[in-house]
Amino acid sequence: MKAMVLNAYGANAAFEAVDLPRPTVKAGHLLVRVAATSVNTVDTMIRQLGKDLPLSPDLPAVLGMDFAGTVDAVGEGVTGFAPGDEVYGCAGGLADLPGALAECMLADARLVAHKPKSLSMREAAALPLVGITAYEGLQRAGVRAGQKVLVHGAAGGVGHVAVQLARHLGAEVYATGSGAEAAEIIRGYGATAIDYRTETVADYVGRYTAGAGFDVVFDSVGGANLPKSFEAAALNAHVATTVSLLELDLSPVHFKGLSLHVVFMLIPMLHNVHRDVHGGILQKVAQIVDAGALKPLLDAPRFSLEQAGQAHARLGSGDAVGKVVVDVVAAA
Repeated sequence: MKAMVLNAYGANAAFEAVDLPRPTVKAGHLLVRVAATSVNTVDTMIRQLGKDLPLSPDLPAVLGMDFAGTVDAVGEGVTGFAPGDEVYGCAGGLADLPGALAECMLADARLVAHKPKSLSMREAAALPLVGITAYEGLQRAGVRAGQKVLVHGAAGGVGHVAVQLARHLGAEVYATGSGAEAAEIIRGYGATAIDYRTETVADYVGRYTAGAGFDVVFDSVGGANLPKSFEAAALNAHVATTVSLLELDLSPVHFKGLSLHVVFMLIPMLHNVHRDVHGGILQKVAQIVDAGALKPLLDAPRFSLEQAGQAHARLGSGDAVGKVVVDVVAAA
């Protein structure tokens, strides 16, 4: 089978097109013919930082976590799937799990679900990592109808899904972005757009919550942005973030009585714990999609398997709007 392989790590590491043996299905797994995969920030971090990250696979490495494709073979002990089923998931591309930048992928069936019927393979491949992350963050924050929810980074991969899921849960959603294009995307999801470049936190907290703060803040930017999330949160509110790799003064968290939720969705893959939870979330996400409440945002340029390096560069450029997707020519 054709695959794109990294033989070195680093800022200039290049993918190489190779022929690899077709995987053999094993117990508890599915052999999937990959139709498409999407690029996530963590994929580009692995490529650039390599073994400086504890989750990077040994070389030579096949990256690509997200996928959509067709079941080719079902391993012993697997129920609920049959050859020919269209599926999606986030199941490889790190540690000892081979990734989706290949015509075929061996995936733990617990990390896989039937893909949304209303989406193309390209669209479905854009959803797993960001969908699971957004769903888990909102779930842990206890988002419910009637709450005021603020989403930071709302035009990004995780953010645009979090906005739609929060709306689906009945929340009144406000979302930050920059520029007219981001504002249009946010408003298209039925949320109130906030330009963080022109409005201070105090400004929009005063305007939209009468100074009380938001019930839930979902911060898909994280890092140095977290103090803004703490400032925007109401007393005893919940803050969920996907990035907390920094030293930070938690005094505002203490004095407001905030609950801070750090979402690191790779844990089930890395540690082989509760993998079935991810499969279950993907089933629920598919239902929400097919009910018309969630639609992935795809970046316009298209990339073939052989253009995986260009797809990584596109995401790294900061110019992408929505998820960057790679079309994989699946083996017959």
